[in-house]
Amino acid sequence: MKRKETREEAVKIAYCMDINKEFDKTLPCKYIDHFEIEDVDAGYLNKTMDDMIDNLKVIDNYITENSKDWKINRIAKVDLAILRVALSEILYNASIPQSVSINEAVEISKKYSNEDSHKFINGILGTVVRCIEK
Repeated sequence: MKRKETREEAVKIAYCMDINKEFDKTLPCKYIDHFEIEDVDAGYLNKTMDDMIDNLKVIDNYITENSKDWKINRIAKVDLAILRVALSEILYNASIPQSVSINEAVEISKKYSNEDSHKFINGILGTVVRCIEK
């Protein structure tokens, strides 16, 4: 499985975690086993999900601070999952270029969310990157 597909699975797992309010580090393995997903990039998946869970408050704070007048509970759950995974990469995985994380998040939002979500996600991620580069 390519990184792109693994990233999509990470978003699905983040979505499930949020829906169930259960941010447990064992869930990615359970998810992969349950859905019998093969050839997953386990190193990437585990690092991304662990970083997201360990830093959820920081990540959510970046989302809240950069989503002009949108409270986090008003953001669509799919969009929130996409943002959390992308910010896990941007903030905690220097091996992935920020532009790749943003582009992949935008592409995932075009596939799984509504037609305008990609603009919202691109805007938030772009703003966060500009803030952390200062």
